[in-house]
Amino acid sequence: MADRLPTYFVSHGGGPWPYMSGEFRNQFQQLEQSLKNMRLELGDAPKAVLVVSGHWEEQGFQISSGVHPGMVYDYHGFADYLYQIKYAAPGSPELAQRVQSLLSADRIDATLNPTRGFDHGTFSIMKPLYPNEDIPVVQLSLDAGMDPALHLRVGKALAPLREEGVLIIGSGFSFHNLRIIRSSEGHEPSRQFDAWLRNVLLEASPDDRERHLLRWEEAPMARLAHPHEDHLLPLMVTVGAAWDEPATTTYHQTDFFGGLTASSFRFGSPPQLSTDILSVA
Repeated sequence: MADRLPTYFVSHGGGPWPYMSGEFRNQFQQLEQSLKNMRLELGDAPKAVLVVSGHWEEQGFQISSGVHPGMVYDYHGFADYLYQIKYAAPGSPELAQRVQSLLSADRIDATLNPTRGFDHGTFSIMKPLYPNEDIPVVQLSLDAGMDPALHLRVGKALAPLREEGVLIIGSGFSFHNLRIIRSSEGHEPSRQFDAWLRNVLLEASPDDRERHLLRWEEAPMARLAHPHEDHLLPLMVTVGAAWDEPATTTYHQTDFFGGLTASSFRFGSPPQLSTDILSVA
């Protein structure tokens, strides 16, 4: 049996940042290093990646099933060349069908979408994580009803993938209020919500963790941190897939965009790695 892979919730950053340079790109140095560290601790264990993207909402769940996914440039106001970039990893119709089968077994409807391309919730983390673009990637949408219980249930249904070499990543952001993200108004809401989130994920028992996440709107500054919960719901899937396993903070920054607090998390333990792995490019 393969190692059981951990799951991750990644605060994915803004727009096409891995393809940029200069001041904007520099904001993401800590995030980029955390993704490189993630690659190092996983080694060659993942055979494919399933990304639950906060940038894909559907009525019901959809699964990208194309062999060669295209690109979805779901951002605005960037230089023209950033609408020509490519992340050329293959898709995996086989994994897409496996995801659909697991969800169907738990009476969760999901449809295959052969035309869906990689949105920036996916390629913004995959580019630094797997720059060689050689590991198959499948995306799973959110359900537009935004029910946290349903998304936790989806994670639980998908948990067997972890023993099949599939890395499950929830791609969102621990703070996502675009109206105040670049102003000092966002500093305190991001700090308070992040503190609550880290306490729940790192300190609570599995049952209490789930109970608090189901009632996340009662957290301090919850609706200022997430006016729309699209960037929080991927977390529910990753927690559900490793619901009784401990959490670790993999990225924590308190000066993002001048004062925002942001975090990423791992659930479960990384696979055993060879001791001769010393560094990562």
